[in-house]
This record gives sequence, C-alpha cells and structure tokens, in this order.
Amino acid sequence: MGKEDAMHEGIPIHNFLVPKEFTHKDGKLTGVTFEKVKAEFDDKGRRKLVNAGEPDQHFECDDVLIAVGQENSFPWIERDIGLEFDKWDMPKVDPKTFASTNPKVFFGGDAAFGPKNIIWAVAHGHEAAVSIDKFLNGEDINHRPLPAVEVVSQKMGIHEWSYDNDIANDKRYRVPTRDNVIALKDIRTEVELGYDDKLAFAEAQRCLNCDIQTVFTGQLCIECDACVDICPMDCITFTGNGEEADLRTRLKAPAMNLTQDLYVADNLKTGRVMVKDEDVCLHCGLCAERCPTGAWDMQKYLIE
Repeated sequence: MGKEDAMHEGIPIHNFLVPKEFTHKDGKLTGVTFEKVKAEFDDKGRRKLVNAGEPDQHFECDDVLIAVGQENSFPWIERDIGLEFDKWDMPKVDPKTFASTNPKVFFGGDAAFGPKNIIWAVAHGHEAAVSIDKFLNGEDINHRPLPAVEVVSQKMGIHEWSYDNDIANDKRYRVPTRDNVIALKDIRTEVELGYDDKLAFAEAQRCLNCDIQTVFTGQLCIECDACVDICPMDCITFTGNGEEADLRTRLKAPAMNLTQDLYVADNLKTGRVMVKDEDVCLHCGLCAERCPTGAWDMQKYLIE
C-alpha cells in the first residue's frame, strides 16, 4: 500500500521521527517513543538525519508493525583480511566493478550502498558476476563487456505498424479500491479491486513503446521537414552542425538534459545535420508515418 492509499483511509503520516524506545507497563506494550530529527546535507549533497533539538514524541498504541529498513551488520567479518570499511561501517566498494578492497570479495545492493530497490540490486548482481568471472579467468575486471544490441524492423508498410502507436495524454489511471467502510471493517478484505477491461486498456494506451526506437537513414532524406512539422514533442531539428553545447541551444526545443545524448545524423545532401532529442521522444512513430521516402523507420531493439 502506498502513502496516498494510507492517507485515503485516514491514516496520519508523521515525518522526521526515528523510533527510539518501546514503552511497556505490566508486561504490555503501551506505545513508542520517537526522536524528532531534521535533515542536514554535506558539501556533496548527501543527507544525514540529526537531532532536531525538540522533545521526544510518544505515541500510545496496542500493536506495532515494524516497516523500517534495517542496517547492515558486519561484525562477523574479520578486520584483518584486507577489507576496508567507511565511517558508516559499510564496506568500501567500487561502483563500477563492485569489488571490495579485498580483490577476492565483491558486494552489491544494500550491503554495498544502502537500501534502494530490487531492480537496482539485481543489476549489481549481474555486474558483480561479470567481475567474478573475469577475476577467476585472470582478466582485468575494469574492462567491461559492451551490451549486445539486437535491432529488428517493425515496419510492415509505409503507414502500418505491428504495434499501437496512438498518443494518449491521459494521466495514470488509479486502481479502483473498495469503500473504506468495507475495507476497514475486516483486515482480511482485499482493498484493491484491480482494473476492469476498459480501465486496463486505457492504462495500456499510455505506453510510450520505449523498446521501439526511431532509426534514421540520411541517404533517403529529402529534408522536406514533414517529420519536424508532425512531431508532437518538437524534438526533431534540421540545422547546421556544431559543438554539442552550441547545438543544444539551436534546436526547435532546447535540449536541457545534459545526461541524455542527442541523436545526430550528418549524412544529409545539404550538409546539415538531423538532430533528435531522445530525452523527450515519445516513440510514437509519427515521423516515420509522415516521411514520404522512408528515411525514418521504427525498429524494435533488445539490449542484453
């Protein structure tokens, strides 16, 4: 259940409270005492919770559900085997290879960098496995293999696709829930009702088809600007080439996200370049549908 669902059921949310003590009387739980904290940030932007200088807060209760993260505990690791730990008693881990300061030991996920999510931790496992394989074969673990990319054309005709590319500007559809009178009456009641066929279809229509990518063939382009005109995000521009910092300011819509590379094709007949801002592309395929020469294509890709 998310925070919004809890608030919907009338459950109050108290922020910046750290559990400090369970209180008891005659062998029975009476409540929990919390320390009031505040956030402070160091020069690298890392957050640290410190005492806010306010009195502790006590909440009376009959039962407590523990739903907070747990700290790593490494007292079982001998401190003389070449493993270094930081001030938080966390192992020092290379974020690229996931190797510790002991070349035979690798860490990932919560044990390496603290809590985040399962997808992130699984990715660490994959990368650590690459390092372990290279280490056991006497190879340099810093040389990482490139991902394998497979691209398959999805075009079935100039204006026909094997996927639904309709643009939906709808916001996310909430999963219907039971009325609070029923949901709160019995803890075993299933709160979420799930989507019906109509809502499920509407939610699926919001998919941006991020596994279907635009592919541009400059030799076929006649620079008619049809793709520029039809693009709903103004992310395609034909212009003179230049340095990236300058190029980003001369696009139809300035590309402000510097962490996202631009898609640039420089083999046009006029000597200009086609620049597409991948950061805002919807993968809708309208550029490929509109293109009279088939210079734009939509191709499905898989990265292993």
